[in-house]
Order: sequence, then structure tokens, then C-alpha cells
Amino acid sequence: MTDLLIKLIPLFPLLAVILNGLAGRRYSHDVAHRLAWGSVGLSFLCTIGVFADILRTGTPHEVIAYQWIFGGDLTINLAYLVDPLTCIMLLVVTGVGFLIHVYSVGYMHGEDGFTRFFTYMNLFMVSMLLLVMGNNYVVLFIGWEGVGLCSYLLIGYYYNKVSAAKAASKAFVVNRIGDAGFLLAIFLIFINFKTLDYTKVFAQVGQLSPDMATAIALCLLVGAVGKSAQLPLYTWLPDAMEGPTPVSALIHAATMVTAGVYMIVRNHAIFDLSPTAMTIVGVIGGLTALFAATIGLVQTDIKRVLAYSTVSQLGYMILGCGIGAYTAAVFHLMTHAFFKALLFLSAGSVIHALSGEQDIRKMGGLSSKIPWTYRLFLIGTVAIAGIPPLAGFWSKDEILAHAFTHHHYLLYGMAAIGALLTSFYMFRLIYLTFYGTSRMDHHTEEHVHESPMVMVVPLMALGVLSIFGGFLGFPPEHGWLHQFLAPVAGTGGEHDVSTGLVLTLMMIATGIALLGWGLAHYFYSVNLSASDRLAAKFQAAYRILLNKYYVDELYDLLLVEPTKKLGLLLDWFDRTVIDGLVRAVAQLAELSAAGSTWMEKYVIYSGLNVIGYGNHLVARQWRQLQTGMVHHYAAIIVAGLFLLAVIIQLIMQL
Repeated sequence: MTDLLIKLIPLFPLLAVILNGLAGRRYSHDVAHRLAWGSVGLSFLCTIGVFADILRTGTPHEVIAYQWIFGGDLTINLAYLVDPLTCIMLLVVTGVGFLIHVYSVGYMHGEDGFTRFFTYMNLFMVSMLLLVMGNNYVVLFIGWEGVGLCSYLLIGYYYNKVSAAKAASKAFVVNRIGDAGFLLAIFLIFINFKTLDYTKVFAQVGQLSPDMATAIALCLLVGAVGKSAQLPLYTWLPDAMEGPTPVSALIHAATMVTAGVYMIVRNHAIFDLSPTAMTIVGVIGGLTALFAATIGLVQTDIKRVLAYSTVSQLGYMILGCGIGAYTAAVFHLMTHAFFKALLFLSAGSVIHALSGEQDIRKMGGLSSKIPWTYRLFLIGTVAIAGIPPLAGFWSKDEILAHAFTHHHYLLYGMAAIGALLTSFYMFRLIYLTFYGTSRMDHHTEEHVHESPMVMVVPLMALGVLSIFGGFLGFPPEHGWLHQFLAPVAGTGGEHDVSTGLVLTLMMIATGIALLGWGLAHYFYSVNLSASDRLAAKFQAAYRILLNKYYVDELYDLLLVEPTKKLGLLLDWFDRTVIDGLVRAVAQLAELSAAGSTWMEKYVIYSGLNVIGYGNHLVARQWRQLQTGMVHHYAAIIVAGLFLLAVIIQLIMQL
């Protein structure tokens, strides 16, 4: 029975994709959205059944849905592995995904392309489920690329809007950089283990040399950096806010961007063999957590503040992986899904109430006008700030405590400063949006209204999870979640720490969060002019933060523009040199026909025939590659990447 439930989990949203995608125009929007959220709801119910069985028996399940590729050393099945780590990811993806789908019914009501939106959302669910359920790297990669495609489609949902189209393209291109590294890791894994199944790879992982373990781990890290928006490939995520708000909540807060964290935890046996790779992972996570938090201090778009907050919180998860606190990283992944989905959907409720306005400088005084949204946004803010007893406190404090007790003091310092800044800019967002006097224009203020219950009820459910979800990891490092994940994620190298030190670190973390709240209260409630004076005093620093350290401009200067110029050069070469040769042949023919002797004509025509015949032979051979079949082109790309991996392997053996 459990095996059947496992097969049904991705099947339900896949059926919704087929029905809405092929026949959505033939029936009403009511049928389309019921198919969409109903299919995800059924997947969630199946997940609960599978989770109950795993909880009762403690036995992972491997299910082969389809025998796919076999021959020689290579055997790849469309197969699922459901263990404790998969269960947590499935509960997050289907549970939070279901609430976001229900919320979307109200938020997207009246939009053009309503059915198309839900088709893309369900397709994303299918891809994400394959990503977390696959029992081998190929199924993982199919889901990995699927969520990337859906991200492109959903970010560019308003395709007639130039900024949305550019943001979608940017996300697609930047993620391809990470995907190239991930593919190299997969090829290296197959070369060394002759298999791509997780269980077989991890059973033999001890045979890897330290250098090869480092190479594989760093290639995997490149993939995680792209998908989970870490330095230096984070720039796509803030721009992804061009998509509808439910997209931001589902893909860019709760699920897709955590795929890199999941992938590292799944492969922790490889990372554990390379202290170098672990150090790099931790440093990237710590720097990202701090870097993104500084940018969030001065942003004025409500969704972009949350976007940089997402980048920062993902940094905490990656940092946790880098210091070996894998369970803590998954714990924060789970609680972050609760409170960040709550914050994004609450922000969507604010935008909905203000008829599309996203600039917090044009808000204020909304606490009494949209009270449900205000209360739920406040719950999400307290949770992400790390104030006990809400969910974010337990997971973030555990990462901080693990860093300190395992002597990663520099990483602890970066994470602690990032936590202070997080509390500050999130409460800044609260004060500027919901408190003080109204800064809305008269027309907008007249039409402010609370969101319908189809949007508010999912917020309530996420609010409850944001309050109580953290207790799944209580007491710290010994809670139910840690025991459940221990067979997959390990113990994280815990050692005996005095109760006094644990309580002291918890008090410090609480004090940091409260200090950030206090500073925001002073600057944006008590002394409203103080922030303006501070910005004026440190104009250069303020301008740098407001312009996000000019990273996008730097990338444009160093990478984008040179690539465009190279493209123009190649275009000139094609039009001038290649086309010029063709025109020269035609001109020679004209000259020969115009006034040449019969001997000259014979020589010219003979030469042209030889050239033409040679071109014909070459063209006929190359033409076979240009079949117009996408899967042929994909095979050529894979073959080229495989050849590259072999060359790298040979070079490393020299």
C-alpha cells in the first residue's frame, strides 16, 4: 500500500498538468483551480500516509516506477527513495504548496492566463517532487532542471512586461552556470562508482581519494550555489520578484531555492570526506547570510526586502551544512518554509489591498485597515527575527550554537551580525508598512480592504506552523526531528556541552533579536528623522547598499557586455566572411560567363565544381547533426559534457 501511495504523490499533480494544459480552455476557471489545488491536496494526503508508515517502521522505501535506461555499466530507473529526509521535504513541498495553491485562487482571480498559471504551478510541483523523491542522480537532475524551467515560466508569467521577461531570462541563464557544475559532479560520480544510485554510491564512498572527494563536492556546491542563490550566483533571486506573489512564496521562498540545501544534505557522505569543501561551503553560507542582510537594510520594495531576506536565510542553511550541522540546516529549511511563505503571502495580501502598490514608502497606518494581514505578518516577522518561542528562534539558534560550540567563531560572528540585521530590517518593514501615518495617495487609501478568506485562511495555517513548528526540534539537538533524521543526516558531530553554555547562547541569540527590534523601533517609531539623518551622514554607504553593491552593474561590465560584443563579432564574421565567400563564388560565375575565353571558362567552372563538390560532401555530413529533434541536440550536449568530464579525469590523473 505504501509503495502505491509513493507512486501517486507525483502522479496527481501530473494529471492536473495534462488536463489543465491540454483542455483548460474548454472548461471554467473554477474547474481549473479545483484540479490544481485538489491534486496537490491529494499528494499531501498520500505523503501523510507514507510518513506515518516510515514513522512506524523506520524502514525506507525504494520503488521502481519505470525501468528506463540499462546497458553495460549504466542502469537508470525512474525510481523513488523515501526515507526520513525525503519525508520532511515531501511534507514541506506538498503541505506548504497546497496552502499556496489555495491562496492563489483568490490572488490570481480575474488574471489573464489563470489556467496557464495553475498549469505551471502544478508542473513545478511535479518537478520538485521528482527532485526530492528520486533514488538516483538522473531523476534528481530531471527534477532539478524541471524546477528551473518552471521558475523561468512563472517569473515571466507577465511575459508582455519587459522587466519580467528579463528577470526570467536572467534566472534561467544564471542557473545554467550552476547546472554545469552539477552535471560535472554527476559524471565524476559515475566514473568513480559505475552507478548513479544513491544507496550504491554512499555504500562505496569510502573508496574516494581526498582529492576526488573534493572535486565532486565542489562541483556539487556549484550546483547548490546556483539553485540556492548563494554568492556569487545570487543575483537572479531578487529579480525573480517580478513574478506573481504566490510564485515568490512557492518557488523562491519555500521549495525550489532549498533544493541546493537538500542536495548537499543528501550527499553529506561525500562532503564529509573533504574538509576543504566543507570550509568553502561554510564560508560561502556565512558571507551570503551577512552580505544579503546588509542589502535588505535599505530596500523599499516590500517583496525585494523579503527576497534578500530569503538569500540571507539560505546562507544560514548552507552555513549549517558547512559546519556539519545537517539536521539543523534541514530544521531551518522547514521553519523557513513556514514563516517565509507566510511573509510573502502576507505581503501579497498587502499588495492586493493597495491595488498593486509595493513601495513601503507609500504605505503606513495599515494595521487597523487590514488587521488579519497585519497580525499574521507580525507573526512571520517575529519568527524570522529569531524571538522565542516562535519557530525561527529554535532553528536559527541551533545553527549559531553549533558554530560556536564547534569553534567556528568567525562563522558564528558573521551569522550573529546577520541575525541582528535581519531583526532590524524586518521590523523596519513592519513599522513602515503598518504603523505611523498613512503615506498612501487618496484614491488608494479609499479602496484599502482586507483580503478574502480564501487568502486569509492559508495565512492562518502558516501562522500556526510559524508559532509551533519549532517545537519539533525541542530540546535543541535532541528533539524529535533530530532523532527522525539521524539515520540519514547523521548526528552532526555533536559533543557534550554544558547546560549553562547552551542557555547562555540562547540568551545571546534572543538578545540579538531584541536589539534589532529595539533599533528599528527607535528609528522608525520613536525618532522618525533619525534614519534620514543617518542616511545623509553616510551617503556613500547608503548609496552602495541601495544599489546592491553594484554587483549587477559589475557583472554587466565584466561578463554580459563582453559576451554581447563577442556575439556581434561572430555575427560580423558570419555576414562578412562566410557570406562573402558565397557571394564571391557567384561573382566568379558571372565573370566567367561574361567575357572569358572557352579555356578560362573551363578552368573556372572546373574549379568551382571541385569547390562545390567538396562543400557538398562536408555539408552533407554536418547536415546529419541538424535534425531539428530536440532530444538529438540534448544527446550531443550530454556527450560533449561527458567527454569534458573524461578529459578532466585524465588531467587529474597526470
